Amino acid sequence: MSSNPVIVAKNLSKAYRLYEKPQDRLKHTMLWRFNRHYGREFWALRDVSFNLHPGEMLGIVGRNGSGKSTLLQILAGILEPTQGSVTVNGRLAALLELGSGFNPEFTGRENIYLNASILGISPSEIELKIDDIIAFAEIGNFIDQPVKLYSSGMFVRLAFAVTTGLDADILLIDEALAVGDVFFKQKCYQRLQDLLEQGVAVILVTHNTGDVAQFCQNALLLSHGNEVFQGASSETLKRYMLLEQQERSGKERPTQNMDEEVSEQIQDAIQSPDDWVWPNAEAFLSLENTAQVNNGAAQAIRIAITDAEGNPKSVFEQGEQAHFFYEFEALESFSYPSGGLMIKNVRGVSVHGKNSFEYPNAIIPRKVSSGSLVRFHQRISLEIEPGEYTFDIGLTSLTPATYDNRSVLPPQEFRDGLKRLSNIPECGMFRVIQRKVGNPTLLMHRGLCNLPGDCQTQIISRKVK
Repeated sequence: MSSNPVIVAKNLSKAYRLYEKPQDRLKHTMLWRFNRHYGREFWALRDVSFNLHPGEMLGIVGRNGSGKSTLLQILAGILEPTQGSVTVNGRLAALLELGSGFNPEFTGRENIYLNASILGISPSEIELKIDDIIAFAEIGNFIDQPVKLYSSGMFVRLAFAVTTGLDADILLIDEALAVGDVFFKQKCYQRLQDLLEQGVAVILVTHNTGDVAQFCQNALLLSHGNEVFQGASSETLKRYMLLEQQERSGKERPTQNMDEEVSEQIQDAIQSPDDWVWPNAEAFLSLENTAQVNNGAAQAIRIAITDAEGNPKSVFEQGEQAHFFYEFEALESFSYPSGGLMIKNVRGVSVHGKNSFEYPNAIIPRKVSSGSLVRFHQRISLEIEPGEYTFDIGLTSLTPATYDNRSVLPPQEFRDGLKRLSNIPECGMFRVIQRKVGNPTLLMHRGLCNLPGDCQTQIISRKVK
């Protein structure tokens, strides 16, 4: 496999002129020679550089409006850069917005030939591939109907099959990495893995951080058209998560480590093992715009989700352990504090919830004095289906009488004795992806979550009479 880059991008920049009134556009066109300028200059992309080699997959991440699609359109030749240059060595196929590269009046079959001709593939070459492309798309007899009659799902399946089935050297993909139902998505992921092994280079623009973590060796982070970071995908996603928190809060995160400031203030803290790890300040999420609800007795001040070393993390493999850290400030004194966590999927279904009282070996402090800080650390094995999840954090307390009788009280009476001090709904999110070990499409289970158990098999031989 050649080590020469298939794409060399140098200082790519794209500027537009924005006008307050339509007539200003005409005035600027006619009068700019006389040094009369109207409107203002807007840079959608500024000084972005990278190299892409065969068999590599580069992820491009960033919030809406960061310049991701503009960069792809420049690479695809749709837009001319205002500054900088891009060199493409090889056939380039692009799966951009829905409908690009397809004639709605043509049939699906005719559009396959159209896209092949754009790539410079001869009719004789496409004849060898067209049956495989049609079979992969799974649209049946609709292949000979105009694509304007297709559903959006049929259309994007055909587009994916065509773009990935025409022997391109470089693929540009905007969001549509895997489409359709779960079975077709598995085909898409396997097709992508096969192409990478064959030396095809891929650039993926996406909001799906799980795909970047699973498939991309390196990633590029954009913000407001500028290159913020470029490097290993794990490090890029870490910085992306921190950048999102900064922009949501509307200000830069503090750089000082709060741990030194509060270490002397923690009283009646939960006894912890020697390997207790508390993350650095940079790992904690911004609570600036979260809807915290409390009764005046306590308030949440810090929340983090990390790996085992305390590094911020938002993408986990199925079955991997996530570490949740959260801290409350006691505004009043209360007894027997309990921290709790609730995980919900994209449909708002509660997948898992557990608090300190529900861990049999948890040590519950007897009293929390006003002004103290209460820290919690929950480790959870994410044996749940791949997808995006949010989590809620809460703090409750019990009266001494209820706590002393907890082993004999009916469950409902025990729950009635809980006093809710603070709750932070949807304070963070994370994504679970399929495991990278072995077959990437192999799931640990089906359904929402894994239920512990075992399975035995027995064969009884019988004589046939």
